[in-house]
Parts: sequence; structure tokens; C-alpha cells
Amino acid sequence: MLDADLAALYGVPTKALVQGVRRNPARFPDDFAIQINEMEWQRLRSQFVTSNGRGGRRHLPWAFTEYGALQLANILRSARATAISLLVIRAFVSLRRWSENHRELAVRLAELEQRSGEHDQAIRGILDSLHQLIAQEEGPRRSIGFTADLEPGTSA
Repeated sequence: MLDADLAALYGVPTKALVQGVRRNPARFPDDFAIQINEMEWQRLRSQFVTSNGRGGRRHLPWAFTEYGALQLANILRSARATAISLLVIRAFVSLRRWSENHRELAVRLAELEQRSGEHDQAIRGILDSLHQLIAQEEGPRRSIGFTADLEPGTSA
């Protein structure tokens, strides 16, 4: 999440939130928070309406992981920050569970596609064999059942 979004959730100015991060760099390693570079910021700006340079942000934003969001609550030390951090953590956990469930579904679907592909090949082989049997020329048919050889002129 971006610093401005978390600041709004925690009820503090973005400036105060960023100041807390800069004063406590040991609490925010790269897997907790990173400052977005200029190219990334330009891409983000194209995703939503932003200022044309007059007003708005003057510094590049920070992006926080779920761990960084929790660490912010420790730095801000307010009841609202603690309550919101719990909600943020729960949201990240729900998102992780959702993605894991969909990953498992994708794996199962791939397995099913492979199995059906194997079955399709087997069925295709059976059908080819049946077509070959049908296409073979029919020879003279043998009669089925018991027959008695009778001489001409005699009756049974």
C-alpha cells in the first residue's frame, strides 16, 4: 500500500508517516517498505488522476508490505493506528488465502487437462482401430450353428 493511503487510514498526515519511517530506518527493511523510483511513480501516475506539477506530491511515495503496515502502527502508537493495522493485516491474509486457493485450482485444472488429453489420445486410438476393422474387406461368411450334411434326394 502507498504511504498516502496508509496515512489516510491511520488518520495522520502523509508527511508525519514518512517522517516516522525516515527516523526509524532499522524498522523498515526492504521487505517492509521501499521508496518508489521515478519511473515507477510515472507509471502509477498514469493509472490515476494526479496533479500536473502545481501542488500534490513533492517527494516520491513509499510502498509498504503487510509487515511494513504493522510496523507503522508501532511507530505511530495510537489506538486508531493499532485498530487499522489489524484490519490491514487481515486484508493481506485474506488476499494471500485467495491467491493460494486460486493457485491450487489452476494446478488442478492443468492436471485435469493433461488427463483428458491422455484419454482423448486413447479414445482416438480405439476409434482408429474400429475404423480399420470396418474398412477391411469382408471374406466369405461362415455359417453359425449346427448343419446336417444331407445327400441329394434324401429327406430328413
